Amino acid sequence: MIRALTLYCSSSNVNLLFVDIPSHLDDLPPTMLKKDYANVPIIDSVDDVVRRLLSLEMASQKEKMKIKTQQLVEKVRRSPNDNGSFEVQVAMLTAKIRTYEEHLQQHPKDKSNRRRMLMDIDRRKKLLTYLRRVRYDTFENTCKQLNIKYTLPAPYRRRITKRWLVKKAFCLKVFQEVQKLKAPEKLKQRREQRARARAAKEEKQAQCEGTPV
Repeated sequence: MIRALTLYCSSSNVNLLFVDIPSHLDDLPPTMLKKDYANVPIIDSVDDVVRRLLSLEMASQKEKMKIKTQQLVEKVRRSPNDNGSFEVQVAMLTAKIRTYEEHLQQHPKDKSNRRRMLMDIDRRKKLLTYLRRVRYDTFENTCKQLNIKYTLPAPYRRRITKRWLVKKAFCLKVFQEVQKLKAPEKLKQRREQRARARAAKEEKQAQCEGTPV
C-alpha cells in the first residue's frame, strides 16, 4: 500500500490528507524471503531477527519487484528454463508498467517515467498482437493469467481539416471537368462498338439465310 500526501487549501488553513493507493505488491506476504536468500540451505537455522531482516518486511521496492516479476513469469512460462519467450516478455513488461502507473499516481508530472511507461505499453501491445495472430490459445491464457484487457486497435481515420476539404473539392472538380472532356470521345467509341456489333449480327443472319438446307 502506497500513501500519497494531498494538500487541501482553504481561506483559513491548509489541510493535509493521506490517501492510500493500492499497489500490485500488496499481495506479497511480509514473511516471504528475498529472492537472493530464498534457496539458501542455512536460512532455516537463523534466528527470527535475521530472518526478519532477510524477509520482504525490510525489503526495498526493487527487491519486491523482483519477487513480483518472478511470480508473473511463473504463471505464463512454457518450461522451467523458459526465460525469453513472448509470454515471459509480456509478464516482465506488465510488472514494470504497473509499477510506473503507481509511481505516476503520486508524481503525475514525471514526464520521463510516463514516456518509459508508454514505450513499454506499446512494446507489450506488439507482443500481444503477434501472439494473437500466431498462437491464439497462448494469447488468451497470457491475458487471463496476467489480468490484461486487450483492445483491438481502432481503424484508421483521417483527420478532417479545412485544407483537406478544399483539396478534396478541387480534386472532384478536376475529375468532373476531365469526364466532360472525355464524354464526346466515349460516346463516339460507344456508337462505333454498337455499329460493329450490329454489322456482325446482320452478317451472321445473312450467312444463315444463304446456307443451303
